[in-house]
Amino acid sequence: MESVLTVEKIGKSFGGLEILKDISFDVKKGERIGIIGGNGAGKTTLFNIIAGDLEASKGNIFYQGKNVMNVPNYKRVCRGMVRTFQKNNLLNELSVLDNLLLVLQRKAGVENTWFKPLSKPHFSEIYESASSLLERWNLTDRRDTLVKNLSYGEQRQIEILLGVALEPNVLLLDEPTAGMSNAETKYILDLLNRLPEDLTILIIEHDLDVIFGVSDKVIVLNNGEVLVQGEPSLIKTDPRVTEMYIGKEEVI
Repeated sequence: MESVLTVEKIGKSFGGLEILKDISFDVKKGERIGIIGGNGAGKTTLFNIIAGDLEASKGNIFYQGKNVMNVPNYKRVCRGMVRTFQKNNLLNELSVLDNLLLVLQRKAGVENTWFKPLSKPHFSEIYESASSLLERWNLTDRRDTLVKNLSYGEQRQIEILLGVALEPNVLLLDEPTAGMSNAETKYILDLLNRLPEDLTILIIEHDLDVIFGVSDKVIVLNNGEVLVQGEPSLIKTDPRVTEMYIGKEEVI
């Protein structure tokens, strides 16, 4: 399988504080990679560097075979690398449909078309794409609901939907189920498992059931370093991971 993303000896320091230390891993096309670790392990910092939201102190990021360390975040998005955030990054005063239309408008390259309104007669293909996505995700009944009136779980679902709507090659999900109920978490897990098989996903999560339920490989960070990486079955039985999460005498 071809590599779509290679992280090579990434390091990040803030002053004298070293947050990441020589992080390296390789991601194949269509792989689902779970990233876990305690608070302060460097997970979100790593995501910020991969997405281009933060500059690394050292190392390289290769995306589709090209070094993108000097490529700004918005150009990485245009090349197919999309991320979501720990906190919802939605336009709360707009409807679900309008949030989706803005993303699809940008994807179609017509975001700067000011001489005609973003209405169905003028942009029928964009509206059709939006309707298709909402139907596929069982959100048709929420299309005209203001985002601020949705439940937290529904808002997280919309956040993922907007990322998927861009048809990325790589999707970075930063704690998509944080703060959710068990029922909402199960729904998001089912949703993730229904995403296209050729979509490469990196996911940060504290919920191990989500990580082990969606990941082909798991990377464990500890104090800014890779503690261990491998298949979920290996991570579940690794005593260092067991001790990190639930104590020496327990098993996952």
